[in-house]
Amino acid sequence: MASFEIEIVPALSDNYVYILHDPATSATAVVDPAEAQPVLDALSKRGWTLTHILNTHHHADHTAGNLELKERFGVPIVGPRADAARIPGIDVQVGDGDTYTVGSQTAQVFDTPGHTTGHISFWFPDSDALFPGDTLFALGCGRMFEGNPKGFWNSLLKLRGLPDSAKIYCGHEYTQSNARFAVTVEPDNAELAARARRIDALRAEKRRTIPSELGEEKRTNPFLRADVPEVQAAVGMPGADPVAVFAEIRKRKDNF
Repeated sequence: MASFEIEIVPALSDNYVYILHDPATSATAVVDPAEAQPVLDALSKRGWTLTHILNTHHHADHTAGNLELKERFGVPIVGPRADAARIPGIDVQVGDGDTYTVGSQTAQVFDTPGHTTGHISFWFPDSDALFPGDTLFALGCGRMFEGNPKGFWNSLLKLRGLPDSAKIYCGHEYTQSNARFAVTVEPDNAELAARARRIDALRAEKRRTIPSELGEEKRTNPFLRADVPEVQAAVGMPGADPVAVFAEIRKRKDNF
């Protein structure tokens, strides 16, 4: 089965919107349309017609294009059941354990609260593509606006359990600032240090750092490593509950 063709569309100041085109059926979905016009421009350039809108959470920088695109194309908006009241124009409500099909590709849906209480993530195994919104970033995770450390850590564990080959299409280009923080948590992680240097080089050329691979995140992203002894020791919490370690790392990042 052919994988999605994935168009990465920059929006606002640092958002990424994703257009997923299924070559087998011509079905075309947009994930988290921060604004409509860049999506319309990208669709026109590729000659694609939108068939679905997928939302991971309610924040306006992920949903502001919903209604204009829905009116233009007459397509369903799919979003989190737990937060349906805050998703503009929602038609289809999904949550943990559900699936949703776009053309020949079927997503597994995970509830991943933490950044917001109703956040979900979409995993398309046949395309090796994960769309975690603002739950998981390259070398980071979202701010804990509405959730709690236990819930957020459990959300990250769900995503960490996916294959190492999974490509992570996250909501923002935050990787360079995340890397600068990550090396303060694990200064002796040689792979992290090398990754940080690569990221600096990419950003110096104004090139994007997304998608990243989950296997590399497992080895270098401190927010996925709160149960790793080296990380626990590095933050002065050897043997502590990973939830408490995660909370400490998140607190440090908030104040970084």
